[in-house]
Amino acid sequence: MHRHSKRGLAFLHEESALKIVHRDIKTTNILLDRDLNSKISDFGLAKLDEEENTHISTRVAGTIGYMAPEYALWGYLTYKADVYSFGVVTLEIVAGRNNTKYRPNENFVCLVDWALVLQQKGELLELVDPRLGSDVSEEEAIRMVKVALLCINAAPALRPTMSAVVSIYA
Repeated sequence: MHRHSKRGLAFLHEESALKIVHRDIKTTNILLDRDLNSKISDFGLAKLDEEENTHISTRVAGTIGYMAPEYALWGYLTYKADVYSFGVVTLEIVAGRNNTKYRPNENFVCLVDWALVLQQKGELLELVDPRLGSDVSEEEAIRMVKVALLCINAAPALRPTMSAVVSIYA
């Protein structure tokens, strides 16, 4: 699921004739076909990004817990908002938990919050869902967590592009 969705976003942001910001990347908007290839769905909130624009001015719409802070708080929309959402989805895949419903204790608001604390403590392996078992190596799981953490950086300028994310996994 992960491989195709990151390539799909890279295409929408950088390769398509029409540059598109999806605005609502979340696990329920990534569908699987019979061969388990992922497809990005629900383009109802998508916006076209004119090449000369630094950002898109629009009303805020999306799903709480997946929206990038700069977009949710100030309405500042760029393709980096989708990168943030992709990072949240990646954390959900690796952790086997929903971002907005998981609170390991009262000190954490969501999965992203917990991930950032574990990053500071150097305990990223705690995020990995043990149900993944031998399907994903420890090394691959940690790489996914590290990429997710790059994607959810509070500063949009420090988030990678989706093509950079694709190349990390190449």
